[in-house]
Amino acid sequence: MRTIIIRSFFLLAGCLAQAQSADPKPLVEKAIQAVGGKDKLLKIYRLKEVFHFGETPEPAAGKKRSLRDSILSQPDMWWINKKERGPDPAKDDARAWSLDLLVDEKSRFEVIPDIVDEGRKCVGLKITGSVTPAMSLYLDLETLLLRRLDWRSDFYRFSEWKEYDGLRYASRTVIFKTKSGKPWFFHDITELERLAQLPAGLDHPKASK
Repeated sequence: MRTIIIRSFFLLAGCLAQAQSADPKPLVEKAIQAVGGKDKLLKIYRLKEVFHFGETPEPAAGKKRSLRDSILSQPDMWWINKKERGPDPAKDDARAWSLDLLVDEKSRFEVIPDIVDEGRKCVGLKITGSVTPAMSLYLDLETLLLRRLDWRSDFYRFSEWKEYDGLRYASRTVIFKTKSGKPWFFHDITELERLAQLPAGLDHPKASK
């Protein structure tokens, strides 16, 4: 038994070392190509969304989904009903979902060990430099589409992939608490629109002196 444990330890250590030494660049490039290529990634765009908080896919009795009309400008601006939401971790969530973090010059990448998520084998990619704390993205091994994001005290699952203007995107996100494994937020994109420039009338926060 002791011999088996020792062998298992060295096998695990070898897998971790191999993952950490692998070149992440090919994986980054394949992930970008899987959604349509770098030129198709979102920079300025509008989202129409529905969402609710809770542990079930449908809102609790007597509750309704919330509606939201958002405009985002990568990397750090997000307006809801023309008001900029200010510092918010959700902006980094959006950058992960849209793969904008993969084309940020400040991003540093590391291949991390594969996982199996709901029966799907996924390859892992850790991102530092452009986001704090570090993010772990997991891409479906077959499609190389983003399936899961582990960040802070949550993990996110992305599904219901759609196509718009040559871009593939996940229209559904469910967020789970890492500790309990229970979902607490359900989000669906009902409309996506690429914008050439920001619309007039948006609130622009004053720069701090």
